[in-house]
Amino acid sequence: MSRVTRIKGVADIFPPDSALFTSMEAAARVVFSRFGFRELRTPLLEFSELYARSIGAETDVVQKEMYVFDGGKGRSFALRPEATAGVMRAYIDAGLGAKESVSRLFTLGPMFRHERPQLGRMRQFHQINCECLGSGSPVADAEMIVMLLQFLREIGINGLTLKLNSLGCADCRPRYRAALGAFLASLDADALCPDCARRAGTNPLRVLDCKVSACRELTLNAPSLADAQCSVCKSHFAAVLDFLRARSIDYELDHRLVRGLDYYCRTTFELVSGAIGAQSAVAGGGRYDGLVRNLGGPDVPGVGFACGMERLALLMGKPDAPVPDFFIVAACADAQKQAFSLAQELRDANFHGTVAFSVVSLKSLMRQAHKSGARWCLIVGQNGADAPAVTIKNMTDGSQTSAPMSEIFSLFSHKREFEHASTQR
Repeated sequence: MSRVTRIKGVADIFPPDSALFTSMEAAARVVFSRFGFRELRTPLLEFSELYARSIGAETDVVQKEMYVFDGGKGRSFALRPEATAGVMRAYIDAGLGAKESVSRLFTLGPMFRHERPQLGRMRQFHQINCECLGSGSPVADAEMIVMLLQFLREIGINGLTLKLNSLGCADCRPRYRAALGAFLASLDADALCPDCARRAGTNPLRVLDCKVSACRELTLNAPSLADAQCSVCKSHFAAVLDFLRARSIDYELDHRLVRGLDYYCRTTFELVSGAIGAQSAVAGGGRYDGLVRNLGGPDVPGVGFACGMERLALLMGKPDAPVPDFFIVAACADAQKQAFSLAQELRDANFHGTVAFSVVSLKSLMRQAHKSGARWCLIVGQNGADAPAVTIKNMTDGSQTSAPMSEIFSLFSHKREFEHASTQR
C-alpha cells in the first residue's frame, strides 16, 4: 500500500524549529501587551465575499491565490489568506466600536494561499498580526512601527531596512490613479509583464510594485504619488516621520511601496532583509481607514501590520535544543514503579526529563540515556529492587555516585544551583 505524503507547500515543523515559532509567539504576547494589545482568535474559514470586499476583487490574492470552497446553499467559503479582514469582521460582529474608543488586537496563526512554494513563501504559512482600530492619529502609525521594531529586537532580529510611503486618501488617490492609468496606457502594453498588462487597467498602483526589471524601467518616469497628495495626507505623513525621528529610527522613503492589498491608504511600511532571497519583506503594514465601513461596520480608522513567521524564522537561526535534566532507568522489572514515581517527583519540582518505558540490558538503557541528551542518568534497582540507593551518572564526564532515594531531590537541587553558578562565571 502506498504511503500518503504531505502536500507540497505545507510543512511539518519539528523541534528545534518548532521552538522558534513558540518563542516568537511568546515574545509577541509579552511585547504587544506592553502596548495594550489583546489577543483575538479568528476562524480559519470565512465567507469568500469578505476578502473580495476588503482586499479587493482585482488583487492577485482574490484572483489567483485563495482556496475557495462551495459552502452549499449558494455560499462560498475561503481559507483565510490574511488576517486583517477577519479581524474587521469580528470587530463588527462583536460591536466593539460601540464599547471602546480604541481597540488594540493581535492574532497568531496559519494563513493559506495557492501559490508556487519557494524559500519564505508557503501555501500554508503563519503570521503575527496587529490591528489598532479607532484612531486616525499619526501617533498610532508611529507607535505601530515602534512596537513592530521592538518585537523584532526581542526575538533577536536587527539590521532590517524600514521602508515608508504614503498612498494618499479617498480624496486624492483617485486623481493619482487616473494620472497613473493614463501614463501606463501610453506605454507599449506588450513590453509589460502579463501581470502588469492586466493590472494597468484594473489596479494600476500594483504596477509600481512589480519586481520585473523591464516593468520597473518602463515606470521610472511614472507620476509621483507624493506630488498628487492633498495637504491633509502630506501633513499626516510628515507627522509620522517626525515621531520616528524623535525615536532615532532610520527609514527609507520608497514611492514604489504600495503593498498588495487594496484597503491600504496613507502610511504604508515594510521591513526588508537582504539575507533571505527574493522574498525580502519580512513584515509590513499600514493604515486602512474606511475598511471597517466597507464591510458594513462603523466608519472608524485603523492601522496594522503583519509578520510572516516562516520568514522571521529564516533570520533567527537554529535554536539550541533544550537539555533534559535526567533520564531514569529501572535496572530490573521490580524497580519500575520506583523509577516511575521518582520521575514524577522530579518533574513536580520543575526538573525536566524522561523515564525508560522498558527494562532491557543496562548497556542498552545507557545507550538510550546518551541519545536523550540528559545531564544525568539515574539508575534505580541496580543492586536489586529493595536497594535504597540510586546511582547517578554524570553523562558529560562519566563520573557516578550513589545516594539514598530520600536525598535525590536535594542533591538534584544542589547540582542545578552549582551548574547555574558555573554558567554565570
